[in-house]
Amino acid sequence: MRGLVSSGLIVLMAVTACSSQAVPQPTPSVSQSATPQAPTAPPTVNQARVIATGLKSPWGLAFLPDGSALVTLRDSGLIKRVVPGATASAQVTTVGQVPGVNHQADGENGLLGIAVEPGPSPKSAYVYYSTAADNRIASMNWDGSRLGAPQTILSGIPVGPFHDGGRMVFGPDGYLYVGTGDARDSASAQRRSSLGGKILRITTSGAAAPGNPFGDSPVWTLGHRNVQGLAFDAQQRLWASEFGEKTHDELNLITKGANYGWPKYEGKGNDPAYADPYVQWPTAEASPSGLAIIGDWAYMAALRGKRLWQVGIANPTPVGPFDLFVGKYGRLRTPAVAPDGSLWIVTSNTDGRADPSPGDDRIVAFAVT
Repeated sequence: MRGLVSSGLIVLMAVTACSSQAVPQPTPSVSQSATPQAPTAPPTVNQARVIATGLKSPWGLAFLPDGSALVTLRDSGLIKRVVPGATASAQVTTVGQVPGVNHQADGENGLLGIAVEPGPSPKSAYVYYSTAADNRIASMNWDGSRLGAPQTILSGIPVGPFHDGGRMVFGPDGYLYVGTGDARDSASAQRRSSLGGKILRITTSGAAAPGNPFGDSPVWTLGHRNVQGLAFDAQQRLWASEFGEKTHDELNLITKGANYGWPKYEGKGNDPAYADPYVQWPTAEASPSGLAIIGDWAYMAALRGKRLWQVGIANPTPVGPFDLFVGKYGRLRTPAVAPDGSLWIVTSNTDGRADPSPGDDRIVAFAVT
């Protein structure tokens, strides 16, 4: 939930730079939204290995059981398959395309999230994308080498150049959880009749999943500005990263039917009618995108902040947060846990909001120990 706080500055200690072979030394950062924790050693994230380079505006990433990944390209509507090599860069091929993707210049819309159905032999992938009329979710058949034409399962999600959400993840219950944005209509986040500013829970046919809190509505939670990351932990709890406006970005523990306060609150509000964030950051230090969880630690990518945030989430109060790789890889879009336990991170330096380095955008894999 979002709250008016007199000062949201995170006190940052000096950051120790790291090379691809060195162990990064995370800098603890204490937000005024959380009680400082006793020192707890976080896992190390090191041994960087570049998986792929030369990607144009990559956004979503979902793994296949064989360890390869499907990656969406926001602007073009293409879907790439990235097959990592043993020692060298991955093989990258086009395996699908979503016709009718609408990406507006300087905007955030386009082909966004992707999720692969659970199981050892998936037959479908699901994509979230923008059209001229709405954001929608479609299924695409997967035959092991190519994706078929998209078949819409849910449409009518508000669309705009900004605040389009787009992240999707399958839950332990087999249903699809989807983060949406308010498309710059902040009031829609509080309207249950709108699919904007929500987390949705749907079946693979696009219907409201059984047990949803508001009858036959696909809405799971409301009061969000722009949900950009979704991940489940080992306790089967859902977490979400959320883009703030001017003061606070958030990491939220998601509870069925809860209201996270936007636009009444941005950050912590201390109002029992709304859910407070687990951690909040100044927008200059985060502007979060994707989210991944390994063990009891969440890893949140930061766009404007150009870093990876690491937060211990096992307890009612957070451990950390710690910031990793500050400025080293530029804007970070999507972290994802590979089948082998490594952490893949997708950069976002070719999206029109940064000066790309040679080889951008890239996927870099890290060992987490």
